Amino acid sequence: QVQLVESGGGSVQAGGSLRLSCRYTGFTNRPYCLAWFRQAPGEKREGVAAIYKTGYDDTYYLDSVKGRFTISQDNAKNTLYLQMNSLKPEDSAMYYCGAECEGDFIATLTARYWGQGTQVTVSS
Repeated sequence: QVQLVESGGGSVQAGGSLRLSCRYTGFTNRPYCLAWFRQAPGEKREGVAAIYKTGYDDTYYLDSVKGRFTISQDNAKNTLYLQMNSLKPEDSAMYYCGAECEGDFIATLTARYWGQGTQVTVSS
């Protein structure tokens, strides 16, 4: 049974950092695409960062997080990470990890499997 479990959310002040983790289990092989998504109240869910199982682990980022967020994954631990630095109040949202992504553009990416989410709140 596929399962994705996020952790690492919390409350920080603007300029602070958080690292989100997502342990994924139940897959026969590492999913070709793993990604982080977020949804703020009243807003559409958007893709934030994605990592593809290529020879180079290609990564893609939402423009608004480029240079501040880093997606990575650990094969041995079946865990996906999102390092978030220089956080801004507008980064506040529920963050979800997803596996087996669908879509051509990071902002409108979706996924076949989802975690339950972890809340990130950034205060000014």
